[in-house]
Amino acid sequence: MIDASPFVMKPGRLTLGDLHSLWRGVRRVELDPACGPKIDAAAGLVAEILRDGRRVYGINTGFGSLANTTIAAGQLSELQRRLVLSHSAGVGAPLSARVVRLVLILKVNALARGHSGIRRQVIDALLTLLNADVLPVIPAKGSVGASGDLAPLAHMAAVLLGEGEATLGGARMPAKQALKQIGMAPIALEAKEGLALLNGTQVSTALALEGLFAGLDVFAAALTAGAMSVDAMLGSDVPFDAKIHEVRGQAGQIAVARLMRNLLHGSEIRASHLDCDRVQDPYSLRCQPQVMGAVLDTFETAAATLLCEANAVSDNPLVFAEQGEVLSGGNFHAEPVAFAADALAIAMAEIGSLSERRLALLVDAHMSALPAFLVAEPGLNSGFMIAQVTAAALVSENKILTHPASVDSIPTSANQEDHVSMATHGARRLGDIAWNCGHVVAIELLAAAQGIDLRRPLKTSPLLIQALTAVRGQAAFLNQDRPLAPDIAAVFELVAAGRFRQVLFDIEQVSALTILFS
Repeated sequence: MIDASPFVMKPGRLTLGDLHSLWRGVRRVELDPACGPKIDAAAGLVAEILRDGRRVYGINTGFGSLANTTIAAGQLSELQRRLVLSHSAGVGAPLSARVVRLVLILKVNALARGHSGIRRQVIDALLTLLNADVLPVIPAKGSVGASGDLAPLAHMAAVLLGEGEATLGGARMPAKQALKQIGMAPIALEAKEGLALLNGTQVSTALALEGLFAGLDVFAAALTAGAMSVDAMLGSDVPFDAKIHEVRGQAGQIAVARLMRNLLHGSEIRASHLDCDRVQDPYSLRCQPQVMGAVLDTFETAAATLLCEANAVSDNPLVFAEQGEVLSGGNFHAEPVAFAADALAIAMAEIGSLSERRLALLVDAHMSALPAFLVAEPGLNSGFMIAQVTAAALVSENKILTHPASVDSIPTSANQEDHVSMATHGARRLGDIAWNCGHVVAIELLAAAQGIDLRRPLKTSPLLIQALTAVRGQAAFLNQDRPLAPDIAAVFELVAAGRFRQVLFDIEQVSALTILFS
């Protein structure tokens, strides 16, 4: 069901909040009419070039290594059609509906800035697909991240021609049938339009944005779980004292320390051991601001890059109607997205790594001062023993997935495109990393909740009681062994739905995470 209130897009001015909202939910999207004149002027310049008989790359030439081949005027529409069909060569499972919606939104946003030379009716056709819930079936694999996301975007564009496949209301069918059901005729592309649709970084960027958004949900849950683990293991809040972090000056570290202090504030458990003789907690407890603060800083840097790219014009060549110029460059090269995706991958993997180490402490009776594996009658019961093994397996899998994609390149198109970014699969693997991390954190949340409950009648802090209540709404206290897989899956759904982000927002009106959605 599409939200009745439309989102009016001002091209080039999307915020992270806009993108997150459009990714999380489904809304009707409309273009600000003010962008019309720039779109028309750029399309008009392309038409003028054709009338004058000038030879310009991308308008009346071949593509890639065939750029020096001139195409006759009568064949230009067929050129664009064949371009789309020939480039529809992707493989693998389709991208998710969420990602495809975001791809369509980003493509419309870029084209509507008026530097692509494409007619308004083609942009309107993309919006028609989006608003009618006709989503192109886009195979996930087949892009090297330059010259743009060619194969995936070709599968997107093919639906406009009545080619390929689409889903309508979730049902997969031939594109021609989907268009017929919404009363839309296939369109005929004119000069440059196929190239404008295929060139660009929108698929890489959409995948990286999804990774960022999922990573933020995991980040919020991991901070909450980390605070719960500190309390469950009678840890100290002294390492979160503001003075420690202010003298280092790292912004993310300062913000995370503040969040940890506020999460633990008012805990009866903490008050019960203020005068204990423990000197220091293990690093995975006391160094959370240093590690998670670095993660937050990395997220913010990546978010800035991805927001810039989401608003970018990244096809080629570009039309500058006011100057009467069509310039060929390389904005399709997705190196900024590749670097951002690599940074996000490393940061997310560290969230999972730190979470698993806290989990390992929780199940170790010598470190936690709790029953072995957090269960009564250890030996007869195994408790959280194998849940920790699962977390360890996921963390180690992430170590493989975090190998930088951007350090790789392979020449394509007969060596014309001799250096590429690999941004697309670099961004796509973020979904797997976030999924793995989300499950590690879900296991820690279950274990930390168990530890806190084992401290009764003492209570944790008011904010952590909120988190504990959310966990207990999905999984009961572990009195004796039972299958934990359903509990892990249920708590993971809370993580993925952003439930623990709300716990952080309850702390203060402007928290560290709101910066990313302002």
